[in-house]
Amino acid sequence: MSRLSNLALAAACTLIAGCYVAPYPYPAYQTVTSAPSFDKSWDAALGAAADVGIQIASADRSAGRITGSKAGARVTIDVRPQADNTLQVIFSAPDSRESNPSLNDRWLAVYNQRMGR
Repeated sequence: MSRLSNLALAAACTLIAGCYVAPYPYPAYQTVTSAPSFDKSWDAALGAAADVGIQIASADRSAGRITGSKAGARVTIDVRPQADNTLQVIFSAPDSRESNPSLNDRWLAVYNQRMGR
C-alpha cells in the first residue's frame, strides 16, 4: 500500500502543478523626462507676459532677462539655466497692486499653459 500511496501522491502533485497559470505579462511603461528647452521656456515667458498685458521694454535672450511694466509696476522675468540641466524661471513684479488673482498668478497660469502643463 505504501507504493500505491506514493504513486497516488505523485499523480496528485503532478495534476496540481499543471493547474498553475502564469500572470498575464503587462507592458512596462517608461517615462522619459527631457531637459526643458531654453527656447521653449523663453518664448512661453515672453508670450505669457504679452498675454497678461505687460508692456515689454527689453528682451535680452542671451542674458535670459525680460523687463517691462504693467500699470506702472516694474516687471522682470529671468530664465536661467541651472547646473543640473534644468531651467529656473523667475517672475518679479514687487510693486504690482493687482490682486485676486495677482499679476504673478495670472502670468504663471498663462506660462504653464504655454508650456503645455
